[in-house]
Amino acid sequence: MSPSADELVDRSRRRIRRVAPEELAGFAADGGLVVDIRPVAQRDDEGELPGALVVERNVLEWRLDPTGSHRLPEATDLARPVVVVCSEGYASSLAAESLVELGYASAGDLIGGYRAWSAWSRAQG
Repeated sequence: MSPSADELVDRSRRRIRRVAPEELAGFAADGGLVVDIRPVAQRDDEGELPGALVVERNVLEWRLDPTGSHRLPEATDLARPVVVVCSEGYASSLAAESLVELGYASAGDLIGGYRAWSAWSRAQG
């Protein structure tokens, strides 16, 4: 029997680092790469994530492959911690696991995604 989507997410989360919304600024300040994989329509609707590198999900692996010809300048070190952000923290778990497969030693995602970060940020005033 094939696993459900929820089982795939749970399996992914056992292999990745998970970062809470209140930890994100410190993660970035320490040199971590924050990658927003939300499509443009979601970013327009929900808002931008300050300081994040925008890489839509469908090209994530190509843009973050340090050995690939389509990599971004920020993707040169597999030891650099990466946190992937989606809207609610589900697709980002799967995407972060994909980065683990690419060789990123410390890939993870944002717990609750952009929406959790936005709610936390608003609560901070």
